[in-house]
Amino acid sequence: MAAPVAIVTGAGQGIGRAAALALAGRGQHVVVADRDPATGAETVALVAAAGGSASLAAVDVTDPAAVDAMAAAVLARHGAIDALVTCARWTGLVPTPVAEIADADWRRAMDVNVTGTFNCVRAVVPSMSARRRGRIVILSSATVTLPPARPYVHYLTTKAALIGMTRGLAKELGAVGITVNAVLPGSVETGVPRPHLGADDRAARAAASQSVPVPVRPEDVAAAIVFLVCDETGMITGQSITVDGGRSFL
Repeated sequence: MAAPVAIVTGAGQGIGRAAALALAGRGQHVVVADRDPATGAETVALVAAAGGSASLAAVDVTDPAAVDAMAAAVLARHGAIDALVTCARWTGLVPTPVAEIADADWRRAMDVNVTGTFNCVRAVVPSMSARRRGRIVILSSATVTLPPARPYVHYLTTKAALIGMTRGLAKELGAVGITVNAVLPGSVETGVPRPHLGADDRAARAAASQSVPVPVRPEDVAAAIVFLVCDETGMITGQSITVDGGRSFL
């Protein structure tokens, strides 16, 4: 029997890479989708070194034609897409007062975080619907549940939009066997440089405000993703699961 197939976007680093490794470790073939083929190839190599199965798809999620071509190639090779996990995000986004947000930065945040997610969902839904089976997990952020600590309206808007997208998709697609849930990570040390966020002790400061005073790891978020992708969670949909060590409660 062929292994289930999961596409993970933004899988070249951080939470996306952790999700790819976790899903592969549980018998899924993971399509490592990333704009940067070099970091994507590193994830594929890590999966292989751990005994898992993965392949690379170099794709820009803001390009709908490229996303459609990726989905078509996965279907042609594997015959099915069982899960989609959307971790791609714009890493260049920095805190900026609203009056100073450039038009290009607003559009880029929307294009990558929101439209990129939409492009990927739209590409996989037809085949999932035909099989009446599918799992979609959308990465939002726990920051939307807390009073903003920084002027981050463009980031917060995109992450809140993803929760709305999750709920709308869950309602629409449940009848054809597709579940859609959001995972909201808290302050996670992903290894991606973010000098604009301040000192190196940021993780420790965040952990001190949590119920579980330990820094949240990408692997912790990946565990929630694996849970939502597994067969046994078919009755969980439209939910937003926060992984932040209990810093916020919904």
